[in-house]
Amino acid sequence: MVKPAKDLEDIIGHSFTNKALLETALTHSSTGEEYSYERLEFLGDRVLGLVIASLLFRDFPNEKEGDMAKRLAYLVQGQTLADLSSRLSLADFIIFSEAEAAAGGAENEHILADVFEAIIGALYLDAGLEPCRVLIETHWADVLHTMKKPPQHPKTALQEWAQGEGLQLPIYDIIGQDGPDHAPVFKIRLSVSGHNEVIATGRSRAEAEKNAAQEFVSGIEL
Repeated sequence: MVKPAKDLEDIIGHSFTNKALLETALTHSSTGEEYSYERLEFLGDRVLGLVIASLLFRDFPNEKEGDMAKRLAYLVQGQTLADLSSRLSLADFIIFSEAEAAAGGAENEHILADVFEAIIGALYLDAGLEPCRVLIETHWADVLHTMKKPPQHPKTALQEWAQGEGLQLPIYDIIGQDGPDHAPVFKIRLSVSGHNEVIATGRSRAEAEKNAAQEFVSGIEL
């Protein structure tokens, strides 16, 4: 049972003047409705990036551009958005077709991330940038300030380590793909000269490669 959008307004602290914007932000394309969250997600992604970049510029005045870029990439990545979506129980408000709901759409982290961005986009159109800034600063605060150092992407860390060891660059091969078209699961094999292969999965090739690299670097001393 989908919860009423009014309950979500209470959670995010904003009563929409245009209620249709919020409804669209919560509507999955599987419903067959004319409008779904996809266009709003496109807008919300840009608003999120702007606000996060502004917060980083303000809160890390002595940090170089490259380090701020690493923080930004981590803070706007799908996994971070999905985690925050789960904290707010956004899945309870998403409108799916019966088939998509039965297929586990509410547990799909990619969908959860996209819906959060769509909500930000809807909020921007309804009330401008300031309410978006308040929402983002409120819900990203813990993640923003618990990073003592700029995070490094696992693939970058692995590549730099391999080069430092005089090894050839890591090789990533797709060895399998399962799941339905709307929710594929990719299987990646990571090969590093002189080391055991690592197999990892992800919702996209990029995510699977990242997971494989993370597993590898977690097992070595960088």
